[in-house]
Amino acid sequence: MSEGPLGAPTLMGIIEGALVTVQPDDDVLLDLIVSRDNMNLAYKRVVRNGGAGGVDRMGVKALLPYLRAHGEELTSSIKDGSYRPNPVRRVEIPKDDGKMRQLGIPTVVDRVVQQAISQVLISIYDITFSGSSFGFRPHRGAHDALRKVQRDVDEGYRYCVSLDLEKFFDTVNHSKLVEVLGRTIKDGRVISLINRYLNAGVMVGGMFEETPLGVPQGGPSAQF
Repeated sequence: MSEGPLGAPTLMGIIEGALVTVQPDDDVLLDLIVSRDNMNLAYKRVVRNGGAGGVDRMGVKALLPYLRAHGEELTSSIKDGSYRPNPVRRVEIPKDDGKMRQLGIPTVVDRVVQQAISQVLISIYDITFSGSSFGFRPHRGAHDALRKVQRDVDEGYRYCVSLDLEKFFDTVNHSKLVEVLGRTIKDGRVISLINRYLNAGVMVGGMFEETPLGVPQGGPSAQF
């Protein structure tokens, strides 16, 4: 990642074996997302993270044989717009306060595609984020946040305000999210793919439910 002549983010990637420079308004972002190197990296991260299977119950151990057999078919369907994400499997886990948090578990194949999308979007958007932001960002973690707090204390700050946006992920407006992404991402195929994930729906107790609002917690799509 570097900056272009006017300060716009410039993304370096590999498409069909060649190193290319991509601006966010180029129409080749989808090619970068489904490039072999990016998809391989996404696969490795999904396997490393592990986790339960989605509605098809396929686990991460079955992912490599599946991708070897259907990888080209998968990338082709993504590029021609025929790929349709599966609904996520909704589960509930207890929170510290005794309440329940809803998680959406995508299929492992969808997790790979979502992770591939996320890797490219992070490369574009991360440099625009606040230096005081540490959540869901590469090379930043809880210890980095603590060090920042310590520096603030050393500089004389004495007060800390804790805020928690209730049900933030559950109330994300799809149209607004797509609008915000569209201000930077001009490859309509990428916007369309993200929109299909947002509207993939959920399976609850074997019943399908539409998802007109919100982003499921539990998969890479929560980072979009």
